Amino acid sequence: MLGDSRASQSVPANTAENRVSCQGALVEKPRAETPEDILSRREAGKVTRKHVPRRAHAAIGNVDRDPVELLEINSAGRVERLVPLRYGRMIESPFTFYRGSAIVQAHDLAGTPNSDLPIQICGDAHLANFGGFASPERSLLFDLNDFDETSVGPWEWDLKRLAASFTVAARHLRHKRGVADDLVYRVVRSYQEHMAEYSQMGILDTWYDAITFERLIANAASPQVRKRLERGMERAASRTSEALLPKLSEQVGERWTIRDAPPAVFHIRGANTLFSPEDNWMTLENKERALDKAFKAYLNTLAPDRRQLLSHFTRHDVAFKVVGVGSVGTRCLIILMIDNHGKPLFLQSKQANQSVIARYFKSAPVAHEGRRVVEGQRLMQAASDVFLGWNDGPFGRHFYLRQLRDMKLSPQIELMDAELLGEYAALCGWILARAHAKASGSALEISGYLGSSDAMAEAIVAYSNGYADQVEQDYDTFVAACRSGRLQARTDADMAADFRV
Repeated sequence: MLGDSRASQSVPANTAENRVSCQGALVEKPRAETPEDILSRREAGKVTRKHVPRRAHAAIGNVDRDPVELLEINSAGRVERLVPLRYGRMIESPFTFYRGSAIVQAHDLAGTPNSDLPIQICGDAHLANFGGFASPERSLLFDLNDFDETSVGPWEWDLKRLAASFTVAARHLRHKRGVADDLVYRVVRSYQEHMAEYSQMGILDTWYDAITFERLIANAASPQVRKRLERGMERAASRTSEALLPKLSEQVGERWTIRDAPPAVFHIRGANTLFSPEDNWMTLENKERALDKAFKAYLNTLAPDRRQLLSHFTRHDVAFKVVGVGSVGTRCLIILMIDNHGKPLFLQSKQANQSVIARYFKSAPVAHEGRRVVEGQRLMQAASDVFLGWNDGPFGRHFYLRQLRDMKLSPQIELMDAELLGEYAALCGWILARAHAKASGSALEISGYLGSSDAMAEAIVAYSNGYADQVEQDYDTFVAACRSGRLQARTDADMAADFRV
């Protein structure tokens, strides 16, 4: 368990004394390792099994709680009138409920045994939070792409959230139990096998490793998979700021203006019923001064070459954007900028709240939630958006910024058959192993703990089935709360019908 240092005492180069904290992340102090150190670290992971057997990970945790109360806690501090839209998106199915209820699973995982190896984790590694995007060198990568909940935590929490998401999704897609179990098995075995590979690699090789679409195509298991990947690359290539400009905006005189498409994207004009007075800084009449100050603060978090690059752009417009499922109600702005050749750049500024992981797993204090997101993303991804940065908004809120879309590609699991889902499950397991190995430098310990048998896979299959049952019960409780009036749920169509800002 956390705090039991018996396993780590035999690890000369990876002890708590050799770690420093960076916005809550654990970062190793440089120290040369001997072959004996390496063997000792792997053995330390193996020894941990005596205190936390791999079969113990079948437990689903502390589920004696009210999921609705946890969701209400998680909705605090958001735009109050948009919270019903969050619930409206979550109510569509147990899978969308699972996507939007990371706080519930974090609470439950806190009641499970953990392997006593905290690392930087994603915190919300469900199957829809993986996708394609462009590297700074314009290669198309496949990687984790949502880090709102990133924090220090047990590595297996990410693995369990990912695995259970496949079981919940498989049930939603009406696959048989055997298919769902196979998906989870492939997630865990892929994670296990790739972690073993990373444990044999030098740290630079691990940091340089990137999962590109070209690499995936070259190793595709079938012509069907290869064709899907090639089509995905073609779609992604067209998803740039330049391609988005005529779709999301229109030119009025010499300036470009973002089109209103409520409730997804809209401007906030003067007095309105959607926002409280504390959000008046986002109205068209008041936003310029607040945005100038915030943008300057953001620029100060970028490297000098990035600041120089952005100096060639002029801000043309800003609009409010409603994002995702679990993120609905957080403050999010899209910023349209144009360079002196008329070429666009769309940035997204999104509110960053406390990670749900940090609520239930003790770690170093975080000074800035936006910085936490940015630094966690940079640490875990193979390559990150060159415009990642953070700033403060009014009323002490924290934000982070990135490109709105840059060759973004999201998996469409509804269109995948069992074979494609299996390939996708293995890919997600690989990506998660790479992210954990890179972020922690602890592939030796994790691989030593996992071993080479099916013990961990069997435990996580059992966990995923048990937790999927719990998700369905929680979903029923959530639906009942919406029907009784305890919670209010509204669809996008409902919101659009009487939208006034």
